[in-house]
Amino acid sequence: MSNNQPQPQQINIELNEKEAEGIYSNLAIITHSPAEFIIDFTRIVPGLPKAKVHARIITTPQHAKMLLKALKDNIEKYEARFGEIKIDNTPNQHFGFVTPKKDEIVN
Repeated sequence: MSNNQPQPQQINIELNEKEAEGIYSNLAIITHSPAEFIIDFTRIVPGLPKAKVHARIITTPQHAKMLLKALKDNIEKYEARFGEIKIDNTPNQHFGFVTPKKDEIVN
């Protein structure tokens, strides 16, 4: 009896020096349409009211859901090894930075 199961394809991934440095992001803005998800990775700096987009990923809804599953799996593995990741649910606080009140923003 022959096994007609498709063999998994091996993919070689190239990582250039610039991309290997990475980009730090502490805020992601996610928008979507029926055909795609757009994830903008930004960086909030205390005291500055603007956040510049440093990278934008555009993907299909199917790949966005696969990313969610992969992140969930990896967070579970991380927490099993290093302990629970604590999230501060303080109002008006994003990624450890307090959101400035409207009258505190200087343009």
